[in-house]
Amino acid sequence: MEENEFNGLAEKVLAEIEAGLERSGADLDFELGAGGVLEVEFADGAKMVINRHAASREIWVAARSGGFHFRHDGSAWRDTRDGAELFAKLEALVSAQVGEPVTLR
Repeated sequence: MEENEFNGLAEKVLAEIEAGLERSGADLDFELGAGGVLEVEFADGAKMVINRHAASREIWVAARSGGFHFRHDGSAWRDTRDGAELFAKLEALVSAQVGEPVTLR
């Protein structure tokens, strides 16, 4: 994947995640900063960072439960370890952190 294509896909998915967090109504704060870094802070002070990693052409997620890398397979962003789809994994991670089901799509 070319860098321009990656950047376009990454910007789009980060904006979709941001919109999903806004709609979720979950007790959290978030900010999409320069360079494509989305920081999420939960009510208990825990943080999650979602960012694009241009060198590897991946979306990286740092959460309380660990780090995850997602690569675009042509149709979806998939975890490089278990193949989970990005939004499904994020919904599980955010839901576990806030203690209630959270839907991002």
